Amino acid sequence: MTDVVVVGGGVAGLVAARDLAKGGASVVLLEGSGALGGMVRRHTVAGIDLDMAADSFATRTDAVSGLAVELGLGNEIVTPDPRGAWLMTRDGRTAPIPATGLLGIPGTPMAADVIAVVGGGAAFRAQLDAMLPSPVGARATSLGQLVRTRMGAKVLDDLVVPVVAGVHSTHPDDLDPDRVAPGLRAALQREGSLARAVLALRRRAVAGSAVQGLRGGIARLVDELVADLDTYRVDVRLHTRATRVERAAVETTTDDGRTERLPADHVLATVADPARTAPARRSGIELVTLVVDRPELDAAPRGTGMLVHPDATGIGAKALTHATVKWPWLAERAGGRHVLRLSYALPAAGSDTAADAGDADAVATSLPVDPRGAVSARATADASAMLGLPLGPEHVVGAARVRWHGPDAEAAGLAEGVVGIGEASSGRGLSGIVAASRAAAVRILGS
Repeated sequence: MTDVVVVGGGVAGLVAARDLAKGGASVVLLEGSGALGGMVRRHTVAGIDLDMAADSFATRTDAVSGLAVELGLGNEIVTPDPRGAWLMTRDGRTAPIPATGLLGIPGTPMAADVIAVVGGGAAFRAQLDAMLPSPVGARATSLGQLVRTRMGAKVLDDLVVPVVAGVHSTHPDDLDPDRVAPGLRAALQREGSLARAVLALRRRAVAGSAVQGLRGGIARLVDELVADLDTYRVDVRLHTRATRVERAAVETTTDDGRTERLPADHVLATVADPARTAPARRSGIELVTLVVDRPELDAAPRGTGMLVHPDATGIGAKALTHATVKWPWLAERAGGRHVLRLSYALPAAGSDTAADAGDADAVATSLPVDPRGAVSARATADASAMLGLPLGPEHVVGAARVRWHGPDAEAAGLAEGVVGIGEASSGRGLSGIVAASRAAAVRILGS
């Protein structure tokens, strides 16, 4: 009997399998596709190696940086360009994201950069937060309700909505403040106002940038994790799907039809058990990468990128990252060209319109895009509007797109006793996923 079977070869599965095997457990790692890493992989666009999806990690904990150090990548950790990002409001106005905010909630409501986005009247309404008793809004069931109650609807709509949509792909009215902003509610009670609570949480945060990356891309984490799997003799089985996931066994089938039952003392899974429930609705994202030759972009007209209000007219993208501004190491490798990454929301898998978004099974596939085709034209038009600089097909030297759907967070899909890891259990974000996977491995090794 195997000590542990890990279902899923994304970062969560790789981290858990590596730690378990390093701790002396015998581990089998199952991955349905032919590649490890999930969405933390690289693709090549116009001859430049780029991250397919995530290009940074949050620094609110040392989960990822600590792992990078263990993997020998400590000297490769880098911080982004300090110019910061911009945002676009519902009515198409653009401005830098205010400096003293948390998820768009301003820490200094009457600051000039806040007024530039919401206007003087809305900023004054937000300032009245300081005069409200601390219990007002403290029991709000959503982040949106909390901000709306304390600071007014315009601050919510013009600041918080575009930032939260860019970070969490969800409206603030659908997010639990305790999950996306841990400690904010308690700080409100302690500090007496939401603005002061934001400032208090910022003071307690790790000094420096809110995110970091790796020189050469986040995919380097996967390279080193995979190498360690070989070192610690993890039994890695690609093209092997789990068809039933139980507390003490996993049933599998390979691409060529072979089936097997794997008994185990422990089972960790990043996906729901297909035999118990099929996720009905999963939010989708499309990332379109453009490599452009446009020297005027050297001036970084929108800093490191832009977040867009979901209801902004005329713009299909919800965010843009000017990657060659954000990461100086990438600018060196791009040789004067610019890398723009635009993200789009896709219909939820399982919805009536999901077929228009493509097959969700192509979750980890990078598809080349014709620089003069429809996808490139759409992305180029959006980038032009967001950057305030005309871009045409003659400027695009390479393009690609990646589509994926996340798990159905509301689908109860794990059998009793199966340990859940990955995005479905920990939420989006490498920091939380890595921390939860390592904690699960520690519990198993100590049992």
